Amino acid sequence: MTYRPPVRDMAFTLNEVAGLSQLMGTGAFEDLSPDLVESVMEEGAKLAAEVLAPLNRSGDAEGAKFSKDGVSVPAGFADAYRKWVEGGWGSLAATPEFGGQGLPVALSVAMQEMWNAACLSFGLCPILSQGAIEALTAHGTDEQKNLYLPKLISGEWTGTMNLTEPQAGSDLNALKAKAVPQGDGTYKITGTKIYITYGDHDMAENIAHLVLARLPDAPAGTKGISLFLVPKFLVNEDGSLGERNDAHCIGLEEKLGIHGSPTCVMAYGEQGGAIGTLIGEENRGLACMFTMMNNARLLVGTQGVAIAEAAYQHALAYAKDRKQGRPLGSDLAPGDMAPIIEHPDIRRMLLTMKALTDASRAICYATAVAIDGAHAGETGDKRREAQARADLLTPIAKSFSTDIGVETASIGVQIHGGMGFIEETGAAQFLRDARILPIYEGTNGIQAIDLVSRKLPLGNGDVARGFIAEMRETAKEARSSNDKVLTGIGAALDDALDTLDKATDYMLANLKSAPNDCLAGASPYLRLFGTAAGGHYLASAALNGGNAARLSLAQFYAANILPAVHGLLGPATAGVESLHAPDSAVFAD
Repeated sequence: MTYRPPVRDMAFTLNEVAGLSQLMGTGAFEDLSPDLVESVMEEGAKLAAEVLAPLNRSGDAEGAKFSKDGVSVPAGFADAYRKWVEGGWGSLAATPEFGGQGLPVALSVAMQEMWNAACLSFGLCPILSQGAIEALTAHGTDEQKNLYLPKLISGEWTGTMNLTEPQAGSDLNALKAKAVPQGDGTYKITGTKIYITYGDHDMAENIAHLVLARLPDAPAGTKGISLFLVPKFLVNEDGSLGERNDAHCIGLEEKLGIHGSPTCVMAYGEQGGAIGTLIGEENRGLACMFTMMNNARLLVGTQGVAIAEAAYQHALAYAKDRKQGRPLGSDLAPGDMAPIIEHPDIRRMLLTMKALTDASRAICYATAVAIDGAHAGETGDKRREAQARADLLTPIAKSFSTDIGVETASIGVQIHGGMGFIEETGAAQFLRDARILPIYEGTNGIQAIDLVSRKLPLGNGDVARGFIAEMRETAKEARSSNDKVLTGIGAALDDALDTLDKATDYMLANLKSAPNDCLAGASPYLRLFGTAAGGHYLASAALNGGNAARLSLAQFYAANILPAVHGLLGPATAGVESLHAPDSAVFAD
């Protein structure tokens, strides 16, 4: 079974559920139409299914390789990347000023889902490049933009994000990489960075590394971090490549999954100092990097959707083909067996995979549409509202969707039974690949902290309450319909939103007076919020789609998944005392 992008479902979710159609014909997207969106997606689906998907298993088996000459990607990756570049796929949402097509971020996010569902190890490279494009577009100098953006947007060059160091995981206060001014506008960068995705490879002629480092007189902590552009090959004034920079991969990490993606240990300055240029202002690098990280967090959430969709398609094909047992009441002849999809428990698992996948897809697409609205909204107020919505949804999109990716991949293994534990079937790879998603680009625990401590208080809680009110309108519309199934979906959604209201009230009431109580419940609160939001979007799809399958899926979600919010309310509001002190008997030696 190979992956086939569900273009119609994706386009429907993008246009009708996430709301991209509301931005069409206005502002920056005057020429955009649902037909154009679907035609772009159909073309991308061919590349995903015919070129990238066949590389998933072979890339996993071969893996990226390190030698004294650098890093090589698995067979077929470089050729696939060339075809990806020739198709102009890296330029979709980039600014036309530097060769981009100026299309919505939301459309680009949908395409990223395709690349990553087809082959997650391949899809990681464009994600990092897109983040570098975002950071340079927002914070780069004119010279940096002119020299780097055309090549990054075209895909001829790729980009990376260099944050983590051996002694500093998610704590950027502990970064030690140094940047020394040279008096000519350049800096010499020294230090070691780890977990650098596509830090070196043989698919593109140059790599633009975005590196966090400290100036000699920088203040301590995150306030003393600056961001630098450090290319693999120096770039001449005319845009041609110069000499090799002192930025080298010195080893590859051996990982649980994503074997085809090189995860590099990077050494800067071991031969005298890597030459870099400052992005943005000195000691303001974190603000610049967050432009890149916020983009990456949404795209990692999209990777969760991607792996869930691929695992679902794989499990569905197996369930239709694998014959075992006879359902109760079957009229099969003695000795005959039925496809396992006829067994109720298998159907339940498949429906769970599908419902969670569609819910997380809608959340990610809605986040992307909000980002587009922040740039292309018709008025200043609409742009500000859209930005606030994007800020609120980003940690949910990243965390909820990547957790779903892992859970769905695990269910896929279960559907395969014992064969799911055997690499030969391919089901295990989805689970291995998915497991990194809740960890990188800010662990899901960090996303929960971000949601509760930074995003929930936006507008004194009005941003979150406004979204909950919007979800209430969906529930009201469903309950007031003449359709018995929709009425039940609306009632279940209203019930879930009552629980979300209680949890939100608790968080907003205690955030200043008892912050640790809120942080103790942050992760279950995020899961509660994401689960309710998923119910809202699936109900919206059922209301707007006129499709029996969407109605059935929303009904299944309302009956089988939405009720989980009630069990999450207790953990979300139990407070820090429920966790016990670190020196309590629970953690004693």
